[in-house]
Amino acid sequence: MSRTVVPKEPAVAALASVWRSIEAIAADLTADQWDSPSILPGWTIGDVVAHVMTTELLLLGDPVPSTDADVESFAHVHNEIGAMNERWLEHYRARGRDAVLADFSAATSRRLDALQAMSQDDFDADSFTPAGPDTYGRFMRIRIFDSWVHELDLRDTLGLTPPADASSAVLAFDEIFRALPFLVGKKAGAPEGSRVRIVVTGVVEKTVNIAVDGRATIVSDFADEPNVTVTINYADFARLTAGRATADPAVAVIAGDRALGNDVLGNLTFAM
Repeated sequence: MSRTVVPKEPAVAALASVWRSIEAIAADLTADQWDSPSILPGWTIGDVVAHVMTTELLLLGDPVPSTDADVESFAHVHNEIGAMNERWLEHYRARGRDAVLADFSAATSRRLDALQAMSQDDFDADSFTPAGPDTYGRFMRIRIFDSWVHELDLRDTLGLTPPADASSAVLAFDEIFRALPFLVGKKAGAPEGSRVRIVVTGVVEKTVNIAVDGRATIVSDFADEPNVTVTINYADFARLTAGRATADPAVAVIAGDRALGNDVLGNLTFAM
């Protein structure tokens, strides 16, 4: 099993930051905004807010609510995890906005207390994660990624600027960068010998070099110029990797092999 060591304190601080930011956005919503469709199929803005806390409720030991709704038949539900998410949302749709806001504050506060009580050894312990067996710290980094992307969803729906907190964004993007060799080598089918450079700009500034030599791997640099360099803003990059309807590959700048660059941009979506 691969073991991802994630320092506890920055991870807990990042979760606190993104959850408080979502809470602040939610508190300022009007009733009409709360019930308006989000950019996510089948979900209102209020649903997105409620969804962010439901995994945290599971981690706190709260049972998944039952519902009379046939959630498996919903057009946007494609698997059992989606059905579970929808059971939670049906529960909160029935309870309403005030209950969601109160439970969001209470649940995230309880989770932060539990996380602060953990040691680094606890964070380094073996754990289930949505990406397979790894450390508990990796699971929490995935929670940062999921929460951060949903803050972006809220902001995109409401016409707000993207999240600007670097501490949560950097950890969220570590999950994206980790997936790049698979996305470039396997999904995009970059040919043997390819050298692909991805430059992310903005709140997250990162250059990732992927070399395809038998298998795609991240390398510190290339001996020669890359076949293609793709430069893209951090928020646009996140929209593409999350497969959002707001994603637009055309905003990226491609230098070098344009066909390969387009293949990479067209295959950045990944799910855990």
